[in-house]
Amino acid sequence: MKRIAVLTSGGDAPGMNAAVRAVTRCAIDLGWEVRGVRHGFTGLIDGDLIDLDARSVAGIIHLGGTILGSARCAPFETDAGRARALAVLRERGVDALVVIGGNGSQAGSLDFSRLGLPVVGVASTIDNDLAGSDITIGVDTALNIALEAIDRIKTTASSHRRAFVIEVMGRNCGYLALVAGITGGAEVVVLPEVETTPEQVATELQAAYRRGKAHAIAVVAEGARYASDALAAFFRENRERIGFDLRTITLGHVQRGGAPTAYDRLLATRLGAGAVATLDQGCSGVLVGMRQGAVTKTPLAEVVGVRKPLDPGLLTLAKVLAL
Repeated sequence: MKRIAVLTSGGDAPGMNAAVRAVTRCAIDLGWEVRGVRHGFTGLIDGDLIDLDARSVAGIIHLGGTILGSARCAPFETDAGRARALAVLRERGVDALVVIGGNGSQAGSLDFSRLGLPVVGVASTIDNDLAGSDITIGVDTALNIALEAIDRIKTTASSHRRAFVIEVMGRNCGYLALVAGITGGAEVVVLPEVETTPEQVATELQAAYRRGKAHAIAVVAEGARYASDALAAFFRENRERIGFDLRTITLGHVQRGGAPTAYDRLLATRLGAGAVATLDQGCSGVLVGMRQGAVTKTPLAEVVGVRKPLDPGLLTLAKVLAL
């Protein structure tokens, strides 16, 4: 191995820069050259590669987002697009590729691997829906941002005895909503994985008031069948019967911004270093993730398109603690 390239793809996640830094410095330590690909797979097709050295990745470990940029890339989904991207890497003398991103990004990694390019994926998405890793880069930061918002909203909710629904990100995975709901003390958690009707939400919030609570908080995942807008509309239409309306807060992309937590910086550093070590061992076509506190490798074919289930124990715990 003489020269590797690294790219960040898909939705940005706090900690991506720490991963880029680790990949770059660990590769240099082995005597390799490093190229950074700007704007994900789009940059590969366009040939937008830059040199990375120890100094160019200095002062980025604390930054959110990604210095390399990220973008969706429809052309890469075509045979012609993938062939062009592979040709660019070969023209630039790149021997292997590290892809930092989530499920869609790792689908691109798998495509490259099947075309014969040594490639290693690094698990990075705030959604935590990627098989092959217990937790992914960006999750801890996104959770802490959601938790701070819940804590703040609970203060005003208690002051005015109001009900709030707080919508968090996560696409079709309810992990962020579930853990934020448990740690934030929510009365109801609404997830894509568990069918919950607006009537059930109303019943649970009414019960919270009957138990003497000064507030009623529902945390809902953006991918749930009945997200915040649908719930708020139901409460408006049935306000006289339910007895109160529902205020809505949508956190949206604020969860993806800001400085990564210490946990995310360390996780990203360990996974980035693990990706380089994996290539140095002559292994590729795998995702580097974290399982039971250890850096692990999982074949990309066992990761892409696989939906990681929620921990049923956490689902049960959320119901018990809402009493």
